[in-house]
Amino acid sequence: MAALLAAGGICARAADTSADFATHLSPAPVTDGTRAATTGVGQAQARLEGNRLTVSGRFEGLASNASAAELRAGIGIGVPGPKLFDIAASPGREGTLSGTVTLNAAQLVQLRRGHIYVQLDSQSAPNGNLQGWLMPPHPFAGEDVPVEGHGFLPQLDVPQK
Repeated sequence: MAALLAAGGICARAADTSADFATHLSPAPVTDGTRAATTGVGQAQARLEGNRLTVSGRFEGLASNASAAELRAGIGIGVPGPKLFDIAASPGREGTLSGTVTLNAAQLVQLRRGHIYVQLDSQSAPNGNLQGWLMPPHPFAGEDVPVEGHGFLPQLDVPQK
């Protein structure tokens, strides 16, 4: 019986270590002077398996060619922060991004709290063209589209423990 309970605990822990995340990538001008250079849209999704995070996505409408993509972490949702990892981005005004990284324990906590985000740089916006914070899957309402209930409010819907 103890062996069965122990095996069940191992399976439960393994199931708890996988999760899905998603984001919309939107322009992230650093200053008013960089607003014209930060154009485009995109989306990204990520799958966490244990401590390995696999990210993929698409982007389009950049003012200049993509030059880099990275995962970054801030101290809160929507708060920019330092680079954690480089990931790949195709070098066009539209294309794809992808990468697989291994997170440490602190980074796993940051991911689950919504503090890790995808940043796409471009030639005309080398310090961030598009950004999007990785969140648990949720509906993305269009602009001016009403949502029933409270919709998705990260401060309420992302665990902070």
